[in-house]
Amino acid sequence: MTIKVALAGAGAFGIKHLDGIKNIADVEVISLIGRDQAKTQEVADKYGIGHVTTDLAESLKIKELDAVILCTPTQMHAAQTKACLEAGKHVQVEIPLCDVLREGEEVVALQKQTGLVAMCGHTRRFNPSHQYVHKKVKAGEFNIQQLDVQTYFFRRTNMNALGQPRSWTDHLLWHHAAHTVDLFAYQAGSPIVKANALQGPIHPALGIAMDMSIQLQAANGAICTLSLSFNNDGPLGTFFRYIGDTATYLARYDDLFSGKEEKIDVSKVDVSMNGIELQDREFFAAIREGREPNASVAQVLPCYQVLHQLEQQLSH
Repeated sequence: MTIKVALAGAGAFGIKHLDGIKNIADVEVISLIGRDQAKTQEVADKYGIGHVTTDLAESLKIKELDAVILCTPTQMHAAQTKACLEAGKHVQVEIPLCDVLREGEEVVALQKQTGLVAMCGHTRRFNPSHQYVHKKVKAGEFNIQQLDVQTYFFRRTNMNALGQPRSWTDHLLWHHAAHTVDLFAYQAGSPIVKANALQGPIHPALGIAMDMSIQLQAANGAICTLSLSFNNDGPLGTFFRYIGDTATYLARYDDLFSGKEEKIDVSKVDVSMNGIELQDREFFAAIREGREPNASVAQVLPCYQVLHQLEQQLSH
């Protein structure tokens, strides 16, 4: 049977999902939701999607619709995820699940009540580079002593990944730190028990801290040091250094290197080298198999509890 999907958010990230879904059998995007009807129509035409709207509620009324992927602004994630579950649709929401902990907790409670598949786009769990390390940890061949992470962007104006103006303000803590906080606990195989944060000056126009430093410790003793910046005029993205008891690994998105910069072949780790496609494959497989997906909303909630604690710390 074909899984029929609606995709909300026809921006830079929504397009990554559409490109990934093209490679997945028996999945069809039947509805595209965007803020700007004309721009959304353009994307729909390119990908052969029949239904276009600016209103998620309209798509949720489509009887044959099975599932929704949300690539909308952070501030809408929790409410839209709840709307999808209430409409009886499986849902995958892009990271972050929420930017207010209580709302994330409401999503998890509603998922339990409905029994539907609800997962969050914690892509790092799926990137082949991180999967390679995960398998080493699972096999008992590698234990993380420290995860050292740099998340760097140059965002002194409010632009998206395509260089277009954003309708919303991105967030270092609730969005970009979420990737690493979740990944650290997942890779260490141990919950986070200590967390500290410092932030730099608040940007006068954007009203957010442009620089942040976060320290984490897992129950098993492993530590994580995370540096985040929207001010960095240099290579952009997130760079991970896994320092362990038997090896050092450097992960840059889907590529992996040894501590001495020797490239490690991760092309056979999974069926694709594209983390977003692998994330979508897991979502659709969980729907077909009637099981909890990796990065289910329940599994990632502890990450948002840590972010909430850090926010409290920073506001004092």
